Amino acid sequence: MDAHSRGRADEIDPADQWVLNPQTGNYELRLDHSVGQSQPRTPSPRPRRSTVPAPAPADTPAEAPVPGQRRRRVNEPGGGGQQPPASRRKRKQGASRKKKVLLWTGGTMAFVLVGGATGAYLLYNKLDGNIGSVDVGDAAVKTESMDGPLNILIIGNDVRTGEGNESYGNKTNVTGHADTTFLIHISEDRTNATALSIPRDLKIKIPDCPTKQPDGSTKVIPGSVGTTKFNESFGVNGRDPGCTMRTISEMSGLGINHFMMVDFNAVKTLSTAVGGVKVCLTKPIKDTKYSKLNLSEGEHRIQGEEALAFLRNRHGLGNESDLDRIKMQQQFLASMMRQLKEDTLDSPSQLLSVANAATEALTVDKGIDSVMKLTTLAKEIGKVDLKNISFVTVPVVDNPDEPPTKRATVVLNQELAPQVFSMIENDVSFTEVKKKEKQAKDAKAQAQAKLLQGPRAAAADVRVDVYNGSGITGAAQSTIVWLQNEQGVSRSTNKSNAPEKAAKTTLTYAPNQADQARKLADMMGLAATALKPGTQDAGEREPMTLVLGADFKGAGISMAPPTKAPDVGQVEADKQVCAK
Repeated sequence: MDAHSRGRADEIDPADQWVLNPQTGNYELRLDHSVGQSQPRTPSPRPRRSTVPAPAPADTPAEAPVPGQRRRRVNEPGGGGQQPPASRRKRKQGASRKKKVLLWTGGTMAFVLVGGATGAYLLYNKLDGNIGSVDVGDAAVKTESMDGPLNILIIGNDVRTGEGNESYGNKTNVTGHADTTFLIHISEDRTNATALSIPRDLKIKIPDCPTKQPDGSTKVIPGSVGTTKFNESFGVNGRDPGCTMRTISEMSGLGINHFMMVDFNAVKTLSTAVGGVKVCLTKPIKDTKYSKLNLSEGEHRIQGEEALAFLRNRHGLGNESDLDRIKMQQQFLASMMRQLKEDTLDSPSQLLSVANAATEALTVDKGIDSVMKLTTLAKEIGKVDLKNISFVTVPVVDNPDEPPTKRATVVLNQELAPQVFSMIENDVSFTEVKKKEKQAKDAKAQAQAKLLQGPRAAAADVRVDVYNGSGITGAAQSTIVWLQNEQGVSRSTNKSNAPEKAAKTTLTYAPNQADQARKLADMMGLAATALKPGTQDAGEREPMTLVLGADFKGAGISMAPPTKAPDVGQVEADKQVCAK
């Protein structure tokens, strides 16, 4: 019988079965609950019992890891637990029932925080050893801390191995593909978050991918020749999760800080651990050929095989496309988030089940490959209110290169997709955040907007020095060529590289150059926040200073973010929407 079942049998909070041993400084499992009061014991000279299996004999062949698959860490051996006095147990149990224990769900549900108190002590050694990790090198944008905006990639791997999964495809597929993918953006002020779904059938260019090999070397996996399906960014030709990160970054211009990955089996275990997930349908679905999903119209609570079938099904929905399936996946995840917030927190035994299932399901990057690191990340994610979490799908259109009757793939909507990427990059919310905060932001935006109000100089009268702080080779020169040849700004000069890289493009000017600054801002699509007015007038022939930053996308491409979200069918996490 494990710790979980013992806790339920003895009516004891499972979290309280793990106590601090003052002799060792470690949290240990208390196995005996029959003693009413005990005193500290002198450590026994016998060796401590190990909490992990004995190592295999030296001549046992090791299984060679596949790039992108889970790599397990081995826990340090732990010792037997020490019982605290009964009065302390009572106080500890009561306190734990009053607190909301911190937890994350794992995989596509991993960005949901379901508590507020520190919970690293909860089965720490076991949970920490559950987590697999992959070194993705510089595909992950490193951060000094968890402060600032965060972009987290969630990969649902369609590996078919495992009991019952062969019906979904080739059961010998041991690596899988990027089947279900979400890019989770957490705003810098933690008032909102966006879960951006990326269609698996999106035709995209996959770049060359440096991948870490089991022997520590790096192998460059060649990118795609032309465009191919997005789901091939993982698993094909040895591509690891870092390749998926690089593909999305190249497509969107967004840097990604971390990734988390789960497979089919995780959907079964997680949905069962939370006691089933509530979903609803506007019409019945019966798919006898593929997913075997058989649900009537109305509301259902699904788990295990049925939950996986719900997430995998696309037959009987709309035009039976991956885009229709994404809507079902968004409904499922939003419902799970609500349930975890509202129900699971009050059941310590259920929390243990979810914690174990979540960590066993996870493969992550080295930056978050421990319970403590995931706890820190979860704390930041948990600051976002459910009502301010939006599910959005990357705007796409049918692939024009395919016959209308046989269209099976999609391409980016060149009008709406850049707007969505720009909103995420500039921390613009897809939801209405707190009224007071919104009013403060609006007031600041109005003050900045005034900088763009007023007369414009003629293009020939604009004087500007251009510095390249974007990190893109030749950005200053290409801008100068565009300004002079296409915009008539003949008095523009390439000043080469800026002293250091700049996160944002800025235009510094004197008060008597405001009309020139407005004209240049119009040409380049600069936001009002990019304008930096000085306090002293400039000389007649003195130029303004334009520093191109990391937000520079190319000469003539606007850098101004949308002022509001485009209508791309976003779904808010706190509202139940039935699948059609």
